[in-house]
Amino acid sequence: MCRNIHTLHNFEPAAASEEVHAAALQYVRKIAGTTKPSKANQDAFDRAVAEIAHITAHLLDDLVATTPPKNREEEAAKARARAERSGRYATA
Repeated sequence: MCRNIHTLHNFEPAAASEEVHAAALQYVRKIAGTTKPSKANQDAFDRAVAEIAHITAHLLDDLVATTPPKNREEEAAKARARAERSGRYATA
């Protein structure tokens, strides 16, 4: 359920608002225990996602990195290689 929550800090280019929103959505889904809230809970669910995305953006803006930014493509390639070695995905 939380597969969209990835490290967003210290990447070049910086995390896009869509990535921050996706992470907030996955977080709220996990906490709420549902991927789709009932109509009665939809407003609270949407408000929580918006607030968490907002504060996450502020956090990312305020964090200071002491190491050079990571390259997104290189990190994705490393993750794919780890997944293939673990046997979770077959190689093409």
